[in-house]
Amino acid sequence: MGDVVSSHLDESRREMITARTRDVMGQFGDLYEKQYAVALFNVVRFEIEGGGAPQSQLLHRKDPLAGHTIFSGSLFQYLEENRKWRNRFVFIPNSYAVNLYESKAAHDRMLHPKVSINCAGYKALTSMEEYMELLNSSLPEIKAKPSNAPFIKCATQFPLILWHPYARHYFFCVVTEKEQQKWHAVLQDCVRHSNNGLSEEDTVQTPAFTDSVRRYRQVKGHYGTWEMMCGSPPQILANLVLETLQPELRNAIGPRLKGKLQDRQRKWMLISDAVYRQVLTQTSSQYAALVDACEAQKPSLDVRLRGDMDMLVTTKEHVIGKIRALVMPKAEQLLRSSIQPYLGSILEALMEPTSRGFAEVRDTFFKEVVEISKNSLNGSGKDKLGEQLGRLSMLAFHPVKMQSGYQQMQQLNLEGLQQRFDVSSPNVFVSRAQILMREQMDNAVFTFEQLLHQALEAQGEDDLCKNIQKCQDRVIKKYDYDSSTVRKKFFREALLQIIIPYMLQQLAPSCTPELPRFQELIFEDLSHFLLVENMYEEVVLQSVSKDIMMAVKEAAVQRRHNLYRDSIVLTNSDPNLHLLEETPPVDWGAKFGSDGGEEKGFRGRRKQVVSMIQLEGLPIPYESCLEVPGVELIPEEDGDVAEDDREENEENPGPSEDPKSPDSVNQIRDLINPVVEVVALPDPEEDATTGTETTNGTITMEDGLQEEVTHVTTIVGDNISKSKSIMEHLMGSRKQKELQDEAAIQRAIEEMEMAVQEEDSEPASEQEASEQEASEQEASEHATEASDSESQPLATDCSSRNDDSGFQSPTNEAEAETITNGPDQTADPVDVELLLA
Repeated sequence: MGDVVSSHLDESRREMITARTRDVMGQFGDLYEKQYAVALFNVVRFEIEGGGAPQSQLLHRKDPLAGHTIFSGSLFQYLEENRKWRNRFVFIPNSYAVNLYESKAAHDRMLHPKVSINCAGYKALTSMEEYMELLNSSLPEIKAKPSNAPFIKCATQFPLILWHPYARHYFFCVVTEKEQQKWHAVLQDCVRHSNNGLSEEDTVQTPAFTDSVRRYRQVKGHYGTWEMMCGSPPQILANLVLETLQPELRNAIGPRLKGKLQDRQRKWMLISDAVYRQVLTQTSSQYAALVDACEAQKPSLDVRLRGDMDMLVTTKEHVIGKIRALVMPKAEQLLRSSIQPYLGSILEALMEPTSRGFAEVRDTFFKEVVEISKNSLNGSGKDKLGEQLGRLSMLAFHPVKMQSGYQQMQQLNLEGLQQRFDVSSPNVFVSRAQILMREQMDNAVFTFEQLLHQALEAQGEDDLCKNIQKCQDRVIKKYDYDSSTVRKKFFREALLQIIIPYMLQQLAPSCTPELPRFQELIFEDLSHFLLVENMYEEVVLQSVSKDIMMAVKEAAVQRRHNLYRDSIVLTNSDPNLHLLEETPPVDWGAKFGSDGGEEKGFRGRRKQVVSMIQLEGLPIPYESCLEVPGVELIPEEDGDVAEDDREENEENPGPSEDPKSPDSVNQIRDLINPVVEVVALPDPEEDATTGTETTNGTITMEDGLQEEVTHVTTIVGDNISKSKSIMEHLMGSRKQKELQDEAAIQRAIEEMEMAVQEEDSEPASEQEASEQEASEQEASEHATEASDSESQPLATDCSSRNDDSGFQSPTNEAEAETITNGPDQTADPVDVELLLA
């Protein structure tokens, strides 16, 4: 496939991509330098004037994942190079990168991973139907028919797919539905964390970057929310470049792709990934240089800001007053006609799933603490208590346990509002709300830990259950208060993100041409920190902020969705509680003498948030699963199968090229413990019944090896008359052979006597001597055969076949022996199953 990429991305086209990226980064760089100075001005002004949001009641943990990993396990990955499925060991550290290793041993030896996936911008899918729908949307002129098979045939019924609009796609599969659900939750958490790549703690670079991206897209005519605003700044910039570059390349390269539908889709994926990697490399280096240049100017800008702050504030207020006089009449008319009628419905659509999600998070925390309290009453021991408290500390980062809250937010439906207000997708709000849920859960857990530890230090462990309940009640109250505050802020921000772009787009034709004349009111020395475009947006924001605040306040006054009024202030019974934020997290394993589920390895001691997947009844470790064969030929249509391949499959009915997931673990167990069938004739006086008995013994196999027998299953044959006729036929054949052997012996004796008489009567010639010698040898052979037939019982053996894995398959031919209890005793045959250990 490397030839495909090189043939369609020649040197001239790569130079065009480089030039386009350089051009976009140049325009973005000019905007970023201006927005950087404005963001610095806002930070310094806030520092001087003070103010801020109300203090939260819950404590905040600075680095909750320190010393922890997220998940590890094995699954199958599809390799594009040879179109095969291979087993891979997956290790997910606290950075949420998905690292793929050849095996667990390679990870333990600290080797570099085969692949490391940054999940920003990806979507985790669980069906090929979802994947094909997204693939068709990214390549509209190459669409698959509904009856067409995808170009990748999954090895099991439970696929896992990572899809990206520009980067490479990754295909995995597992063998059970339970595994698929857990892996899907883990991959979704990786995507969720990686998408949140902009640090909120950086109060200068992050606002400067987001405003610059938004301003750049507005210049191009894109005012609405952007779903690809995810990941680190270089990744977002690469998405920004490819937003306009990829359609051009698709129109130029798409018609030139040859082959079947599946081949063209695969080729376009490889080409798109190569372009994305080239653009990402360029944006990473150029953005780093841009940030370094702005950071170098920061000290001098800071000095100028502090010296001219009064003049800057006065000038800004004067210019905003002039802009307000121009904009407000038009903005108020737009509000009355196009926004206020829909404000209540938008808010309700946001509040319903968000509040259910936060309530589900509250219930999850409550249930976990109640379980710990019950175990403390039942006297489960300090080791068990330490283990449970250790798991509780990572509850917010357990994607499976948090899934119930996340799923509530995924039900957000803005249908009908997206087209009116140019909202590309509700995923922007879904991801933000889920991040807030996780933060609130972690804050609640950390506060509970600190309160419980404080109580245990002061009162001891005598009243442990009582202390747990008291700490739980305090944390629940604090959670309800903080949850209300966080949700109200989220509602206001979401409404602004929906409405402000719409208003700017509607007001642009009449207001934007008038803005340059306001630049004359700003002194040149202050123009670096005061931009007319930013002040214009502030005026538009102020025009709608009052309506948004009133809508959220009304919902809080009515106590809808458990929202608190702004006038309600929760009194803290412990004013020094926030001092505990600086204390290190409690190590419950060390306190109660438990390791807390630590994973030991060459990389040191680390705790894993999500437990390993255990398959019930599986006799071998999952990471030792056999290699899954790939699919070399996938027909474009359902009935488009080559005749040669069909004939070959009929002649060689070997293992299926499309291994399915077993319905149970019995098939795997039978591969390890094969079953041998033996036909036996029991004593007629015994009453043979169907059943299984355990036994200890051995059996000699066809190859001479001794195999241990653990179970004997007796199955009585149904067709007795048929079995008797078979036995009578076998006994008759044996008697007939014995008569033939006796006749042969008698003839040999008579020939020997005749030879002796002839020798006594006359000397034999040389020819007669040789004939006599031959007859004696023949007689001896007949005698030997007769002797052997009398000493050995009659037996029939059927050879067994082994599959490619070296294990005896339960479907292979069984070894059979016919045993008799004597010439005068016959009995009905029974089938005996021997389970070999």
